[in-house]
Amino acid sequence: MGYKTLLFFEKLLMALPQPLRQGFFAALASLAYRISPKYRKIVKTNLDFLFADEMDDKEKTAITKYSFKNLMFNMMHLMELRHMTKEEFKQRVSVKNFEVVQKALEQNRPIVYITPHYSAWEFAGASLAVYAKAATLVYKHLKNREYEEWLLSSREHFGNKCVEKTNVLKKLLRIVKQKGAIGILIDTNISKKEGIEVEFFGKRIHQTPVPSFLSRKFGALIIPAVIRTDDDKHYEVVFYDPIETEHTEDEEGDIKKLSQLQASWLEEVIRKEPKFWFWLHRRFKEDYPQIYRE
Repeated sequence: MGYKTLLFFEKLLMALPQPLRQGFFAALASLAYRISPKYRKIVKTNLDFLFADEMDDKEKTAITKYSFKNLMFNMMHLMELRHMTKEEFKQRVSVKNFEVVQKALEQNRPIVYITPHYSAWEFAGASLAVYAKAATLVYKHLKNREYEEWLLSSREHFGNKCVEKTNVLKKLLRIVKQKGAIGILIDTNISKKEGIEVEFFGKRIHQTPVPSFLSRKFGALIIPAVIRTDDDKHYEVVFYDPIETEHTEDEEGDIKKLSQLQASWLEEVIRKEPKFWFWLHRRFKEDYPQIYRE
């Protein structure tokens, strides 16, 4: 879709009542499910890889269909965020256990929020600027510059800032030293060179060590957070108690242990409500490329 076409459709869709707009994106998701065997297979591969016989085919099919819908709804949320006020956002998104964030802010602690691609992840990032204070969100560069500009305008609408992940560590260090807040997705595919090995659903995979490094070396507080919904209309961001950092003489071991705690937290979240995770992503292609081959 060309950029001007995107803006044209955005204008049309934002003129619709929200239920009709959501219905349109749900219909798109249904169409995408039917015509995308490649991505249906990716979802099944990921589910088989993590759950195997723990989950029956009926549930896997239901999760596959929901994955397409959830992706389309996140696209819709990006569009809606560009036109929302904070008051309108609060009518759609609430927060739970916010006191852990409030305590960190009162103590003037630098914060690293860790979160996955889960449910309405675009709303999750926006909630930091609405309910807490603006954060710096790490993102992956897109090939389409115009679409990237559109996406970032949505993510920065309430005051968050976005930084591209390439050579980002120096920028994050500066933010931590200034007692700022950072948001990092911990569930993206990452190279073995850049990642740290953790156990996840009984598999050895690589995960970003950046939150652990910033916490162990510079005192940043790691606060896990996810967003979920019961009706795909109203959402709740859940903040978890901070993951505490150990300071022993074994710095490398401390960072590894801290990273494992994050992986275990994410596994627990996914096991509880698996349908919300972004199963359309080839998360394990670096560590287990063979599972995605025909």
